[in-house]
Amino acid sequence: MSEIEESVEVDVPVTVAYNQWTQFEDFHHFMDGVERIEQRTPTLTHWITNVHGVKREFDAAITEQIPDERVAWTTVEGEVHQAGVVTFHRLDDTRTKVMLQLDHDPHGIADTVGDKLGFVRRQAKGDLQRFKKFIESRGTATGAWRGEV
Repeated sequence: MSEIEESVEVDVPVTVAYNQWTQFEDFHHFMDGVERIEQRTPTLTHWITNVHGVKREFDAAITEQIPDERVAWTTVEGEVHQAGVVTFHRLDDTRTKVMLQLDHDPHGIADTVGDKLGFVRRQAKGDLQRFKKFIESRGTATGAWRGEV
């Protein structure tokens, strides 16, 4: 199992960053390889990904969600095995640190080799940089879900 920690500072208030992160169906705008995410229930998402020609589908359960603080998840069905948490740290009124912690269990030889070469870490870092560009260019979130799990 690989453990990844990456972070990015975004020039938006913590509420804006958090609200955007709760819009799972918009992840394809900034997560490389995500084709589509369907929000099936308030705590269950279905993911369709295509990374370097390898298409996968899996379900992820939201295990904890606290507005403006954190979103945690774990996969529950499918070929992808991971758990993670994204936390939101107010730096000041207009800046937020977004921190990703991910435990990823590679599936098969290609995933294992890619993991050893740092592919997952680079992808996570790139996804956070794309999130930064996405949310800063908008200035507002595409929606919000403020419930707690």
